[in-house]
Amino acid sequence: MSEPDAFDQFRPLLFTIAYEILGSAADAEDVLQDSYLRWRDIDAAEVEHPRAYLVQIVTRQALNQLRSLRRRREDYIGNWLPEPIRTEHDASHDVLLAESVSMAMLLVLETLGPTERAVFLLSEVFGHSLVEIADMIGKSDTTVRQIAHRAREHVQARRKRFQPDADTNRAVIERFLLAARTGAVQTLMDVLAPDVVQISDGGGHVTAARRPITGPEQVAKFIINLARNSMADTTIEFGSFNALPALLLRTGVDNRLDTVLMIEIGGDRITGLYAVRNPEKLRTADVLRPLDRPRDA
Repeated sequence: MSEPDAFDQFRPLLFTIAYEILGSAADAEDVLQDSYLRWRDIDAAEVEHPRAYLVQIVTRQALNQLRSLRRRREDYIGNWLPEPIRTEHDASHDVLLAESVSMAMLLVLETLGPTERAVFLLSEVFGHSLVEIADMIGKSDTTVRQIAHRAREHVQARRKRFQPDADTNRAVIERFLLAARTGAVQTLMDVLAPDVVQISDGGGHVTAARRPITGPEQVAKFIINLARNSMADTTIEFGSFNALPALLLRTGVDNRLDTVLMIEIGGDRITGLYAVRNPEKLRTADVLRPLDRPRDA
């Protein structure tokens, strides 16, 4: 297999790993570009297991990138959300993969240190043994075992239940939109979970709430105010981003993408609303991102 062929074959997997470590499609693409240049400079014929070798390169590059990004994110204006990626509508074929790219999970992963994040993902999502991971990140087996234990406990204590159900989700979203358009506060509250949270990311470039909004009443009032004002002249499309149902809000004669609103649903109620408005994070929002993980993971 030639160098480009091998890299292209594993590209969806490599992108998925880089994106889940970084939470940014743009930075993940940079990592893949750097990784390909490193792959091109070696003799591929001498590599016995190309997939494992490429995963190691991408993991190390992504870790280096994440340590740099962490310092920049500390100065981010307002709420920081991962860059949304367009995904396939049906996430049920691989629930673990779908959950791993969901906004809720990516925000939990953001509370881990870089090494903890990589170890957790490589072990729990991508199915690598701790011995393999130790070799990938250049640490001892014992150290990686301890890191994996801490990371697993940390995530388990914070993760939300992930329930992909396309039919239920569509019905819930239609009730949500109808209540928002008609200004029915109580009806909107009835479709929101008691612990619902709304998070907006404008990055200081556009207007957006700079703190999370929590609770059905506060979230309902916020959404209805948006529907009456800034959303009044927008067109709405349905989509799928980060394996979640999403609404795409477009404005102006050029139908410019203004917001990607990802909707997290538990049972028949909305548990999370994630609105990305930062134009720097919407540049490639129309690109469908194929995701992958090893079939035996």
